[in-house]
Amino acid sequence: QVQLVQSGGGLVQAGGSLRLSCAASGRTSSNYAMGWFRQAPGKEREFVAAISWSGGSTYYADSIKDRFTISRDDAKNTLYLQMNSLKPEDTAVYYCATTERRFVTRDYRATYTYDYWGQGTQVTVSS
Repeated sequence: QVQLVQSGGGLVQAGGSLRLSCAASGRTSSNYAMGWFRQAPGKEREFVAAISWSGGSTYYADSIKDRFTISRDDAKNTLYLQMNSLKPEDTAVYYCATTERRFVTRDYRATYTYDYWGQGTQVTVSS
């Protein structure tokens, strides 16, 4: 059984930075696409960033492009989201996710692509 355990997050002032981590357990292969999504109160879960199964390609939502960076450390089975220049509108619960199948190459921005989800972590940006 794959498990994703998130850490990081918290309260930060506008313009500040935070780093989220997502540690995967229950499998040894690194050939899985992974992503970050977020959900603000009263809104649907939305795509934030994704990284391909090989780690060679990254994808970002327009709203966070050039401010957030997704990365992975396959030796540690850990996914990261570095968030800089945070804005109050970035306030949300952030979720990491991964696929069950290896070598997935499409629909990285869709929630239905992912089979396993982290527990979520609150990010609050004050103005």
